[in-house]
Amino acid sequence: MNAQRAVRELRSMLEDAGLSGSFLVRDLATGDELGIDPDVELPIASLVKVPLATAVLERIQDGRIDGAAVIDVPPGRITSAGPVGLSRFRHPARIAVEDLLYLSTALSDNTAADVLFGLVPPAEVNHTLANAGITGITVRHLMRELTRTPAERFEAREVQFAQSLAIGSRTARRGHPVSQLDVSRANSGTARACVDLLQALWVPTRIPAAVATHVRSLMSENIIRHRLAPDFRSDASRWSSKTGTLLNLRHEIGVVEHEDGSRYAVAALTESTVPAAAQPTAEAVMAHVARSLHDQLRAW
Repeated sequence: MNAQRAVRELRSMLEDAGLSGSFLVRDLATGDELGIDPDVELPIASLVKVPLATAVLERIQDGRIDGAAVIDVPPGRITSAGPVGLSRFRHPARIAVEDLLYLSTALSDNTAADVLFGLVPPAEVNHTLANAGITGITVRHLMRELTRTPAERFEAREVQFAQSLAIGSRTARRGHPVSQLDVSRANSGTARACVDLLQALWVPTRIPAAVATHVRSLMSENIIRHRLAPDFRSDASRWSSKTGTLLNLRHEIGVVEHEDGSRYAVAALTESTVPAAAQPTAEAVMAHVARSLHDQLRAW
């Protein structure tokens, strides 16, 4: 099957599942790539924790931040958007900066990420990205903004109302009355920009090698394994990734490293038109599409 036909069929599969989005797979050795609308900009939710980790670790390496420094963290506020880690703590905690990085990146702990944003604000994370030559990702706000959407105003049994608002209100230029879904106000990016970031971490030239190695390690420890991991992780391959989820958005970016030494960066950023919080079919379809793009590219 030629690439154009494969992309058409995969795009149709996404539409049948109520999905659209921005996909890109790149061979990190050759630069060859295959995608579906890879330059569509979307809010990136927790994917922002990868550039955040990169920025914090650069400052640890050059001595501006002490990775062993202990920070007092007040108890979190238990919310639907903060289901793990410090977000659910009921008592104050004292945690080292490097441990906060683990919680933020591997567990996707929003409270831990915001403590790190206190050390390296969004503007400085953007500066780190620019220095690495990465464009197309913009960091504007802290993670706590993701717990201030319409979803928090409804009971769990009424979540479809928040999903419906998210689905039906986007403008032609990707604006949205919900600020966290508006690409001019939210943390935003494209599949291409995310793959550029992954390449900068797996083939470091402008990001210090020690920093890139540490970020890769954190991503390899990602505990969220229900989205793309089932299609990419095996005894013959290693899958390192980060997910992002907000209302009708489901994302994952990562790198699959095969036993033969080949490495592929993968970005799958999607939005759903189905007003439901739990969508296992959507998760399975986005994984199948990402894997199919990878397999088509690898067969070239």
